[in-house]
Amino acid sequence: MTLQYSLLDEPLIRARLVDGGQAVKYTLPGLFVALARDEVRDFPALRPHQRHPWHAFLVQLAAMALHHARQEKPFETEQEWKDALLALTPEHPDGAVWYLISPHDKPAFMQAPVPGGKVSDWKNSLYAPDELDMLVTSKNHDLKAARMRHVSPDDWVMALISLQTQEGFLGAGNYGISRMNGGFASRPAIGVVPTGHWGVRWQRDVTTLLKHRNEIVELMELQNENGIRLVWQKAWSGESSLTFSSLDPFYIEICRRIRLIQFDGGQSISAVAAGSKVARIEAKERNGITGDPWMPIDTAAGKALTIGSDGFHYRLAAELLFGNKFRSPIAQIPDAADGAAGIVVLAQGVTRGQGKTEGYHERRIPISPKVRNMLRQRQTDLLAKVAGERVNAIGKVRSVLWTALAALFDQGTVKDKFSDSAKDKATVFTKIFEQAEDFHFFEELNAEIESNDLENTRLQWLLSMADRAEANLNAAFIAGPQSGEQRYRARSAALSRFHGGLRSDKTLPTLANYYRQLTTNKENAHEPV
Repeated sequence: MTLQYSLLDEPLIRARLVDGGQAVKYTLPGLFVALARDEVRDFPALRPHQRHPWHAFLVQLAAMALHHARQEKPFETEQEWKDALLALTPEHPDGAVWYLISPHDKPAFMQAPVPGGKVSDWKNSLYAPDELDMLVTSKNHDLKAARMRHVSPDDWVMALISLQTQEGFLGAGNYGISRMNGGFASRPAIGVVPTGHWGVRWQRDVTTLLKHRNEIVELMELQNENGIRLVWQKAWSGESSLTFSSLDPFYIEICRRIRLIQFDGGQSISAVAAGSKVARIEAKERNGITGDPWMPIDTAAGKALTIGSDGFHYRLAAELLFGNKFRSPIAQIPDAADGAAGIVVLAQGVTRGQGKTEGYHERRIPISPKVRNMLRQRQTDLLAKVAGERVNAIGKVRSVLWTALAALFDQGTVKDKFSDSAKDKATVFTKIFEQAEDFHFFEELNAEIESNDLENTRLQWLLSMADRAEANLNAAFIAGPQSGEQRYRARSAALSRFHGGLRSDKTLPTLANYYRQLTTNKENAHEPV
């Protein structure tokens, strides 16, 4: 078997340019040059759940190469990048580390050498990149497995990176990565995205990693020099683990024993896999605290963030951005070089369960100039206060709405407890309301922070939210009782509960005071002169 499909020498990575969407192909060094010029719009081979692993790979690799070369800024030429990448692997001057296919006793891209080079007893064969990838779907309902038959080499590149850098535990012999809190957790990512395209964010994060390298080394007790950078360089029999302390702070890991092979007369690529007796990196006790530049850390619990099936809902997102429960990763901290406008915080992650995947989540959170400055200066008390009050207000209105809906679906009868059927239906409609509030949450929060009249801005938001809640209640009428007297009684009871709840001081005093004042003004307007 010879070396084939070199990422350093062959243009295997498909991309589209910012200018006109022209299709191009790059070598890995050539891609770094294009990213430094911010020429790349997107990558046709990249699936949504692979976006962060691909971005993280490109950032970590570039940062390692630049640090090793004692360079602070990206190289300008493809040859310089190639030399820098080869310098990371002096044990393999033939560049085997960067080939998709190589003799099995040598490393190949994201594939550890097999001692002795024998894979004939590796029984798990995989014939498509999406069969190799980390997604596990229930009975093929969400995404069909092994449906990618007409593929290009970069489809395998993306699948390898996705599997090896974000997979978790999947049964005996299939261990997960070190950069997550346990085998059934996930590797979410939070980071600032300035205005621009792939290259602007890439260069920003590379600079951030280089700036914080010594800090990561000290906090994580990793190797500043001569640590293991590309974990797949090291031979792996599946019997032993690497110690966490032996790693470079920007290490790119693998978690599975995989080898790509050729079949069909050398015209096609497939893969074979084998299990292991241990995880590749011994880091279980770290609970995902590894110095990952994009990973928030729950400081009280001492573990990395794990997202649930509801993803980055507004309550979690507000806590991640403004609260004190999580330590923000270095990529999430705004910098003066990010600019003043058009900045978002990007949150990404796949929710994993026991033997399944529960969805890919991605959220772009807009950051206004004032908010950016507060975050950059670590002055988050006001932001946390405003966000907390808004989260609480949505919860109060949601509770009032739910009670009104439950009354509607229980035919408007006066009772303290509702039937299970009424409660289930009320919950469905209430979720629709909350999802709508979630959608607008950060835009409206930004507006309040930027406003010169905070009190009035808050009141107008509360009133508009109350209107949206009432519209939700009215929309539910069609699902409530429809026959004669029951219909009128149910709707009247639901509206009465809704308006009474909003006017109660126990719900939102600001709204209650507004409605009282409004009523007083109307009564005064009708007094005789």
